[in-house]
Amino acid sequence: MKVLPVLLSTFESCLRRPGLLPHGQHLRFSTALLKASALELAILAGHLLLYPSGIRRERVPQARAEPVRLPSATAERPVLLLHGFIDNRSVFVLLRRTLAKEGRQHLMSLNYSPLTYDIREAAERLGRHVEEICERTGQPVVDIVGHSLGGLIARYYVQRLGGDLRVRTLVTLGSPHGGTDVVPLMSAHPIVRQMRPDSDVIEELKEPAPHCGTRFVSFWSDLDTVMSPLETAAVDHPDLRAQNVRVAGIGHLALPVHPAVTSGVRQAIDSDEAPARSAGSAAVVA
Repeated sequence: MKVLPVLLSTFESCLRRPGLLPHGQHLRFSTALLKASALELAILAGHLLLYPSGIRRERVPQARAEPVRLPSATAERPVLLLHGFIDNRSVFVLLRRTLAKEGRQHLMSLNYSPLTYDIREAAERLGRHVEEICERTGQPVVDIVGHSLGGLIARYYVQRLGGDLRVRTLVTLGSPHGGTDVVPLMSAHPIVRQMRPDSDVIEELKEPAPHCGTRFVSFWSDLDTVMSPLETAAVDHPDLRAQNVRVAGIGHLALPVHPAVTSGVRQAIDSDEAPARSAGSAAVVA
């Protein structure tokens, strides 16, 4: 789980930022940060209760002899949910419920091992899982929603391993696209080192990707203490069709569960519009 990184990063944020703002703005910022931190702790407590339920691998639904065909192509397209660092699929309970209300037939989660030490290997495994989903459902493409590290793994698959042929839309929630400097002590873990701004993985993602066809929608929060700097959770690449959505007033753990964000994720997946390359930012007030 993300208990230690979230608590340490929140503490670092409180120490780091007070001198950067005038007194009045700092007071408003501190109040917002306190509210966001309280929400983070509440979500963390709830997630700790749900965490055991998400440890086991998700059961593959049995194929129906005569599958029900809904009129919406969006409802039939598979959606794959990919969790963050030392987490599991239980983080998506509320998001999954929101998407299921639309009658989606294919909502799936992938648990990668907490012993995963390499983003590239995790991306290769993701690719194999996507191929299995497409074969099982008969659908040529999927949508992926990735929280934190999960979004970075999915981006590597899409951008570096040819996954854009299978992924129509990639939605990321608080993913360190440009690398994050938060909690230096956690650099002992190899996969954390790969999430640093100067890592080989981040450098690879900066390389040209002129033929990448996947649509990117990245949600980043102005109070996400796991992202340092905050804007690292936005996609900044001239070759990618990306829309960055700034969320105000919530932290890292709230991104997969807050109603404003889950509604935005649903809209992103439902949309048939393809953003222009480096399309800029939108905003959501949580």
